Amino acid sequence: MALKLKNKLKDIPKKPGIYFWLDKKGHILYVGRATSLKNRLSQYFQKNVDRRIAEMVEQAVDIKYEETETLLEAIILEAKNIKKYWPKYNIVDRDDRSFIYVVIPKTTYPKPIIVRGKDLKKFPASKAKVFGPYQSFHLLQSALRLIRRVFPYSTCRTKSGRPCFDYQIGLCPGSCLGIISAADYQKNIRNIILLLNGEKKRLTKKLMKENPDKIRALKHIQDVSLLSREDDLGETRLNRLEGYDISHHSGQESYGSMVVFENGEANPVQYRLFKIKEAPAGDDERALAEVLLRRFKHEEWPRPELIMIDGGSPQISFLSRFFKKENINIPLVGISKFGGDKLVFASGTKMALKDLANNIKATLLKMREEAHRFANYGRKRKSRIK
Repeated sequence: MALKLKNKLKDIPKKPGIYFWLDKKGHILYVGRATSLKNRLSQYFQKNVDRRIAEMVEQAVDIKYEETETLLEAIILEAKNIKKYWPKYNIVDRDDRSFIYVVIPKTTYPKPIIVRGKDLKKFPASKAKVFGPYQSFHLLQSALRLIRRVFPYSTCRTKSGRPCFDYQIGLCPGSCLGIISAADYQKNIRNIILLLNGEKKRLTKKLMKENPDKIRALKHIQDVSLLSREDDLGETRLNRLEGYDISHHSGQESYGSMVVFENGEANPVQYRLFKIKEAPAGDDERALAEVLLRRFKHEEWPRPELIMIDGGSPQISFLSRFFKKENINIPLVGISKFGGDKLVFASGTKMALKDLANNIKATLLKMREEAHRFANYGRKRKSRIK
């Protein structure tokens, strides 16, 4: 079957769009987006694809696709179809609360805001329009920047009497100065709503009457800032990172911290503190092992794609042996203070993961600081202890 599907690639165009993998019952297994449909779908037949992807390809019997004019349009349609079908392999290993959404409050001068699924309850349908789910915070952030160039909206204080910086660069329509009426401002918001709804025909028809130049602007919207966000199927996805540190007072009163970063941002609600109960006083390696073992007994917590440890080679070597013994199959990365904050990996770590970790080193350094801060704070406050 894989060979039959691979043969379909010769007829698929090198254009932006969305694609669907279907099983033998016609159910959608996965929906994705692509800058080049042919190139993207070819990646699924590589030898080094993620285990989850390989499993999905094995179950598939057909591929369908839909061309778009821009990558931005593909991103919007991808989210629309995930919401419609909730395909198995779009949501596997993910808590639905970790997806990303755009919310536009029903106010006089609203602005699109990005929220996580767990926060949607704050925005009932009577008070806001909700779009998504999207799978990447940074991709969505870039997409909104592009949309704002075509349909400006305000993030400043309305009628403050002073021009905001965004107004000076053409991204704010001037609500700060009171030079745009609520009715005209709402026209831009309605256009954004149609765009995020994937209602291209209705939007085009509306713009033909209001401002045909906007149609050309949408067709030539710059996708460069989105291209770098396209993920490689051969790489491990790092949607959830967990960082750990140990804090003690002269070897006594030891506590371990767990901090969580999702899609590049800290999620303090999921931070946890562990009081060390069994590890010898002052033995940070065994204290970390104790914390991690207790953490993974919580099967209801989402699993991370990477664990960061505040430590160098000795700590990583010790913990990688411990992980092997306990059958915990999650990559580790340490940050060595004495090595000039060099990233340290367990032996056998794939080069693709090393490269990916080095690409997000700034985030890992923030995680280390958060883990250290929270461990010290927690030891003093003794709160949220597990």
